[in-house]
Amino acid sequence: MLLNLNFAFANSIEEEYNANRMSYLRAVLNNNTALEIKHLENIIKYGKKLGHNTSKYEKELAKIKKRKNATSSKTTTKTKVQKAQTAKKVTKNKPKPKTNSLNYTVKNVYTKNNMIVIDFYTNITKKHIDYSIDKTKYSNLYLFDIKGSFKDARPTKLEISGIDRIYIIQKEKNLLHIKVRDKSKLKPIYIVNKKQIIIKFLNISSNVNSNTTKTNTNRNIINVNRYKRKVVVIDAGHGGKDVGAVGSNKKYEKKVVLAVGKYLYNILKKRGYDVYITRKGDTFIEVRNRTILANKKNADIFLSIHANSIAKSKAHKVKGVETFFLSPARSARAKRVAAKENSSDVRSMSLATKNSFLTVLNQSKITASNKLAIDVQQNMLYTLQQKYKDTVDGGVREGPFWVLVGAQMPSILIEVGYISHPTEGKRLYKSSYQKLLANGIANGIDSYFLKNP
Repeated sequence: MLLNLNFAFANSIEEEYNANRMSYLRAVLNNNTALEIKHLENIIKYGKKLGHNTSKYEKELAKIKKRKNATSSKTTTKTKVQKAQTAKKVTKNKPKPKTNSLNYTVKNVYTKNNMIVIDFYTNITKKHIDYSIDKTKYSNLYLFDIKGSFKDARPTKLEISGIDRIYIIQKEKNLLHIKVRDKSKLKPIYIVNKKQIIIKFLNISSNVNSNTTKTNTNRNIINVNRYKRKVVVIDAGHGGKDVGAVGSNKKYEKKVVLAVGKYLYNILKKRGYDVYITRKGDTFIEVRNRTILANKKNADIFLSIHANSIAKSKAHKVKGVETFFLSPARSARAKRVAAKENSSDVRSMSLATKNSFLTVLNQSKITASNKLAIDVQQNMLYTLQQKYKDTVDGGVREGPFWVLVGAQMPSILIEVGYISHPTEGKRLYKSSYQKLLANGIANGIDSYFLKNP
C-alpha cells in the first residue's frame, strides 16, 4: 500500500513538472515575464524532487530576473527624474513648442543603399502603406501612398543610385506620396517594422549604368553581398518512397517542394547567401536526419518546404499558404498539419518523447523562429497576390513538427499551398508559380535579416 502511495505521489510530481514546462512555453510565447518566472521556479522545484538536472532552467531564471530588475531600475530612475523635474519652479518664460506637432506623424524620410526608409513617431501597421504600379510606354512608375504627414516633404530630395527619379509629395493632409520612376523593371518590396516602413529594391544593382561613378559602383557591390555571410539551409520535404501529399492525377508533394526548393536555392545564391539544400533529387531522408546538415554548417536559419492537403470532401473549400514555427500546437488545424508532416517518422508521441521535444525549445529560438515565419509569410503572400488575387492567407501558426526539433537555429516549416485543391493544386505544378513562391520566400528571408542582422 505504501509503495502505491509513493508511486502515486511521484506521478503527481511528474505531472506538475510537465504541466509547468508547458505553461512556461505559453508564457514565453505570450511575452509574460511574471508567468515565465513563476513556472520556471516550479519547474526547478519539482525537477529537483524528481532528481532531474535543472541547471539550464536555473540559468534561464537568473537571466530573466536580471533583465526584469534592470528594467525596473530604469523605470525607477526615470520616475525619480520626472518627479524632480516636476518639483522645479515654473519659469515665466513661455513653454517651448513640441518638436512633433500633432499635425505631423512622419518623423523622417531618407534613402540608404537600395532602400527608402520612412520613420514614424508612433507604431504603425501594414495599413499605413498602399502600393501600385503604373506602366507606360517609356517608363515604369511605382507608387507608394503612405498614411501620414511629413513636415519636410517639399524640401526633402530622395536619390538611389541606379534609379532614374524619386518624387516625394505631401499629396493630402494625411497622405504622403512617394513615386519611383525608372525605365527598367524594378522589384520593390516593403517591410513594416513598428515605427518604420522600409521600401527595398531587390534588383537595383542590375540597373546601374556603365558610366556610374566608382563610388556608386562600390555601393551597389555592397548591396549584392550584404548577406554573403548568412548561411541558409533549405529542406525540400519528403522524397523517394515518401511521396508526401497526393493531388489529382497523382501529383506528388515531393516533386512540387523540390522544384520550389531548387528555385529558392538559386535565388538566394544570386543574392549572396551561403546556401545548402538537403536533397537535390528524388531521395528519401529520415525526418530526424534533415537538420544534421543545418547544424553541421552552423546555419543561421533552416526552412522546410511542404505542400498541404485535406480530405476530398473539403478539398474544394480549403486552400492558401501558411508558415509554422516549432511549438506545442494550439489549434486543431495546426495539429492536423503536424500529424500529416510527422507521419513518415516512426516515433510515437510518448511522454518521454514529448519531454524530449519540449527540452529543445528555448525562448530565443521561439522568438526568432516566430519573427522569421512572419516575414516569410507576409512576403510570400504579397508576391503571390500580385498575380493571383485569390491567394488565401493561412497565417503564421505554432506546431510540433519533428523536422524542426533538431535544428539549433531559428527554423520554420512552410506550406506553399494545398495540393488537394482543384485550382491551387494545378498552380503548384507550374514552374511560373513555383518561381513566384521562391521569390516570395527569398524576400521574406531578406526582410528577416534586414531587421535581425
